[in-house]
Parts: sequence; structure tokens; C-alpha cells
Amino acid sequence: MAGFSRSELEEMVERWLAENKRCEAAGDWRPLADMYTEDATYGWNYGPKYEFMAVGREEIREIAVGQEMDGLDGWTYPYQHVVIDEKTGDVIGLWKQTSSATRADGTHYTVEGIGGSWFRYGGDFQWSWQRDFFDYGNVASLFMEMMTNKAMTPGMLARIEKATTQQPLPGWYPIGKAPVPLW
Repeated sequence: MAGFSRSELEEMVERWLAENKRCEAAGDWRPLADMYTEDATYGWNYGPKYEFMAVGREEIREIAVGQEMDGLDGWTYPYQHVVIDEKTGDVIGLWKQTSSATRADGTHYTVEGIGGSWFRYGGDFQWSWQRDFFDYGNVASLFMEMMTNKAMTPGMLARIEKATTQQPLPGWYPIGKAPVPLW
């Protein structure tokens, strides 16, 4: 695999972070799909039974940053640190997941643990793949706390209802059955 210049990768990261902030503010993550190659893949694990995989820019647009982010209005994903490997084109971004909703004590509902994305740069300021990792147990625990405290938005409740049906959503696959391996 050919390496990339450090300056090109740093510029890609800056573009990525700026577009994330713009999409976060707009409440629509779909424009992020333009930052992936046409044949990019994007996946993550969804606990002990499922993994998620979107194959191709349009699946990324419709289901990875569309369906999977819908209902998360008011959530922010501030990057805490980014590591760049110009030799391989790998980038690791570590982020938090924080809701705009607050507890009675004024603290924001935030997923504890480590969340992050591992990207592979594909050149031309586009990612060729992305794999997310997050503490699924802490996500589930926080969502239960928010439901108990009636701190969920109607959009988030609809998202959870849709995700907890008996039928897997588009992009959800039994472990090891995705069209592209997760790892």
C-alpha cells in the first residue's frame, strides 16, 4: 500500500472534523457520505448478536449516516484525539457521545467509555472505509437511564422502537454474516 503525505492526511482530518460539526449543527449527517469513496464500507458491532455494515457511498448515506443517525438530534460527537499513520493511511479518531438533554443535576447524558472511528484513507480527500467502536453496554445503560428519566426526544424514542423490532434493520447482519468482514 502506498503511503500518503502527512499534510494531505492532516487536511483530510480537518475537512472531516469541519463537516462533522456542520452536519451536527444541521441535524443531518447524510452529507458526510460525500467524504467516502464510491465503493467505501462502513461498519461496527451492535452487541453480541449483530454487526452493522454499509457497502458503497449511497448505502453509507442512506443507512449508516441516515437511518442510524436519525433521531439523534441534539447529540454531539466531539473528537477528543486523532492519531494519523501516513505510512498506511490509517486514522483513528476518539470521540465522546453527548446528548443536549441534561439530568436533574445539570450534567449532560454522556456515554461513558471509549468511542471512536478507525478510518482508511482512499486518496482524493475521501475515506475508503470506516469502522466504529464504542462501549455498547454503556450506550444501552445510558439509553435505559434516559428512558426512565423521560429524557428521550420523540425522534430518539422512534429510533429505538424501530431498532428493537424483531426484524433486523437494513445494514444489520448476524455476527459474521455481513457482506464485508467487519475486521
